[in-house]
Amino acid sequence: MSTLADRVRGIVKSSGPSVSVPSLCDPPALPAPPALPASPPDARALPALERTLCGEWRSGCFVIEHRRPAGSRHGKEAVGQVAERLDRTAGDAPLLTHGKPAQPPFLFLDLETTGLNGGAGTLAFLVGCGWFDGDGSFVTRQFLLTRFQDERLLLEQVAAELAAAGALVSFNGKSFDAPLLETRFLFHRLEWIGGRLPHVDVLHPARRFWTPGQVAVAQPFRAASSCSLQTLERQIVGARRSGDIPGFQIPARYFQFIRSGDAAPLRAILEHNRLDLLTLAALTARLLHLTRTGPDGARDAREALALGHIYASAGLDDRAQAAYRHAINRCRSPRGAYDAVRIDALRRLAYACRRARMFDAAAGCWMELLEIRGCPPLIEREATEALAIHNEHRRRDLGAAKVFALRTLESGEAPAWKAAAQHRIARLDRKLTRADEARSLQFDA
Repeated sequence: MSTLADRVRGIVKSSGPSVSVPSLCDPPALPAPPALPASPPDARALPALERTLCGEWRSGCFVIEHRRPAGSRHGKEAVGQVAERLDRTAGDAPLLTHGKPAQPPFLFLDLETTGLNGGAGTLAFLVGCGWFDGDGSFVTRQFLLTRFQDERLLLEQVAAELAAAGALVSFNGKSFDAPLLETRFLFHRLEWIGGRLPHVDVLHPARRFWTPGQVAVAQPFRAASSCSLQTLERQIVGARRSGDIPGFQIPARYFQFIRSGDAAPLRAILEHNRLDLLTLAALTARLLHLTRTGPDGARDAREALALGHIYASAGLDDRAQAAYRHAINRCRSPRGAYDAVRIDALRRLAYACRRARMFDAAAGCWMELLEIRGCPPLIEREATEALAIHNEHRRRDLGAAKVFALRTLESGEAPAWKAAAQHRIARLDRKLTRADEARSLQFDA
């Protein structure tokens, strides 16, 4: 089934430039902005805007450029150290893009929008782009929408930034930033070149590496859900903001500027956006450093476990197994005690060993899982079923296989689990009966 975006793309591609955009796609009815020209006709037109925000007009778009020196600090490290680490580990970026070729220059992207929930009426009034310069400084270029009718001019400037990038880096950008920009590009009949760039969305690996207290155990195939950029900035980067504007206040401040023409409320928004971009760069450098150094560079069992997920997704099974084992060894709880990281690592290692045909090692992982107090029922069922199969078909120990099959039947609640366990028990009973008959014949002979 085609999505709305697919249908809009089809309309744009099939129609010529003279065809008008359907009325349903007209810009949203928003408060009328002050009469600011696309490019000021004289020095008296917008001196306050240029002085207040320290920006300038470029091709009808207001642009604010800022440079953070390499020697300045952002949290635990200097900006130049972050740049150096990113440059040294850039070759591992494809591990975060599911194999897509990602290479420098990296363009860090963050939007500030007229609404927090997205949708057709949401505009990106500030598009922040960041990158590291050759001297290790961090450069941000922010494109501000001063009038709604100038949105096309802003998007053309953004397109030029995207064209010079080797990879796009965002935080939740695959779900929010990129689709929002693509919608606005299509509305103005501009080509969305961001779709051609490899995209590193830091949110998804960050959930695996750093979301506190959550590991995918009870629901093994679902990642943790609570993870904010500001929380990671404090806990991982070690930076604390002073006087930062809360995100929910940002749209209201922008509309205040639109109504009054006073740009002073925008200063805090610009600084908020710049810090988001720099934190995004620091987190990206940390992720790539971990993928390059491997589990020995992990600070705890959780990071080692997340590395195993990254390597397994990239098909690096040997490295994934090493990371899972490292995570198990780094767990602080004793063997048999409940530990979410240990449970997830043992389960993943068991499957990895089975894929590598290391069946005894896989069985050892399943056995250790069954020894853990409070092991989730789903994983316990997986373990008993795997051990029943292992003992029946590989060890040829039918008695042990039946014990695990019965345990699977006892713990299974879903009809499919029960049916499979009952079928296995019936088969094992037949095999055991035949084995008893064969022994009786041998004894009689």
